[in-house]
Amino acid sequence: MKTIICYIFSLFLLITCFNVSYASDGDLYATGRYSGLPLPSALGPESIAFDCHGEGPYVGVSDGRIFRWHAGNWSEFAIPTANRNRALCDGTTDPNLEAICGRPLGVKFNPATCDLYIADAYFGLLMVGPNGGVARLIANSAEGVPFRLTNALDIDEQSGIVYFTDSSMIFQRRQYLLSFNTRERTGRLLKYDPNINLVTVMAWGLAFPNGVALSRDKSFLLVAEGGTQRIIKFQLNQAYPTPQLFRQLIRAPDNIKRNQEGHFWIALNSGRTFTSTLPNISQDPIGMKLDQNGNILQYLNGYGSDLLNSVSEVEEHQGNFYLGSAIKPFVGILRA
Repeated sequence: MKTIICYIFSLFLLITCFNVSYASDGDLYATGRYSGLPLPSALGPESIAFDCHGEGPYVGVSDGRIFRWHAGNWSEFAIPTANRNRALCDGTTDPNLEAICGRPLGVKFNPATCDLYIADAYFGLLMVGPNGGVARLIANSAEGVPFRLTNALDIDEQSGIVYFTDSSMIFQRRQYLLSFNTRERTGRLLKYDPNINLVTVMAWGLAFPNGVALSRDKSFLLVAEGGTQRIIKFQLNQAYPTPQLFRQLIRAPDNIKRNQEGHFWIALNSGRTFTSTLPNISQDPIGMKLDQNGNILQYLNGYGSDLLNSVSEVEEHQGNFYLGSAIKPFVGILRA
């Protein structure tokens, strides 16, 4: 199937079109590797988590809730605030309601405590216990500056420190394209220390920092900088680490997840058409696995399917790749 794809950057009045040959969704199913978990309502399972017993997945969706997959069904696990208006919010896909209903992005369980930490784009850093329910606000500002777009997180299970990103000090999630179009650099990398109940800013001036992942030896952090299409590295033996280039990418990165071997899966969320002119890339890379030195170990093939045209996260779990998306009404699964 041949499709014409146009990229429109309104503030720069630039329109670029490409002819692209895509496989049908039937071709993807025909590989025998793909399946999906349709959501009961809402959409956009941006990030994926498994609890400290390996159960799940758990996902945050467009209406502000956290869903849990258990015994073949989705059920509500958590809500961001006690006064959330269910009549207005449940099932909504309206971005204009996100500031009222919440919009969870990054999610991860602390393996040591079984608490789920949530980076909600509007409400800030939240936490809910192992049994779910109403989340507790941890922080919505740092050093006197409110969070504007809390995005992704990772956790040091030994110290309990939560590393997370605030992608912009200007634009909220429903306006995120303006951050890219204006090329602004107001994003921050932060950390929350539960031992002293303090949030501090580790780095400023980042171009839409998105995913964040801690190395297995806990010596460095990786951050996906969407505005520059690169992965940057922060050494943790410095109080205010200077970002170093870890890997320049071929598509805009979203979340980063470390697997059991200590390798990093980078979700490549857009720019599908630009890879056709790059050497040695004959597939449709929706994810890239890097080692601790930034070397490419593997690409994850999206087969050109529309089902995988928006992949926000690649979570490797028990021989499968669980695929998040900011816009799809399902969690995708590719068998390894």
